[in-house]
Amino acid sequence: MYAVIETGGKQYRVEVGTELAVELLDAEPGQSITLDRVLLVADGAEASIGRPLVDGASVAAEVLRQDRADKVIAFKYRPKARRRVKKGHRQEQTILRVTDVVVGGRSAAEAVRKAAADARTERQRIEEAAARQAAEDAALAARLAAKAEKSATASQTAEPEAAAESAGPPPKRTRAKAAPAAPPAAPESTAAVEEVPPGATTAPAEAAEESTEPPAPKRSRTKKDE
Repeated sequence: MYAVIETGGKQYRVEVGTELAVELLDAEPGQSITLDRVLLVADGAEASIGRPLVDGASVAAEVLRQDRADKVIAFKYRPKARRRVKKGHRQEQTILRVTDVVVGGRSAAEAVRKAAADARTERQRIEEAAARQAAEDAALAARLAAKAEKSATASQTAEPEAAAESAGPPPKRTRAKAAPAAPPAAPESTAAVEEVPPGATTAPAEAAEESTEPPAPKRSRTKKDE
């Protein structure tokens, strides 16, 4: 909702919260004033036009401070007369903030407060929904992490078992049979004498012949021996 007001011989378009500088008013800073000269009030598609003022319409405002406008330079001269006049002027102003626009029992400030409350409620609802969704996402992420960790542990446990299965059963150990013991060698009889065929010579015999001792005399056969 907005309105068009008249003050100080000028017209201003105002809404709730608008700050404007008007011609000097007899009011102290912080004081609330009411502007009754309302020329038009519009609310959405509806508009009330005054002839010249809107009946039952008013604008409430708060005086913020008394101020002065920017300097305006007035310069006058007369040609060929060497006349020059320069003046500066700063207009006194009153700074207002519009707090409410009332027409036909409807208040713009009340509508603004209701809209702000609805927006706050909607924002809180959205924030609550976002917080709830974030909590659900965190819980889902925790479950997925636990599942992944469990799967990793199971795979690490299954790898040695799979390797053992692929390698097959371990070979059976067989005990080597001991070789049969060789029969003990028969002791050589000291009385046994190796027979040497006639005409054969042996190394010991040659060694005996080479000895320095003279050979023994041959015994002749006697009848006793026969």
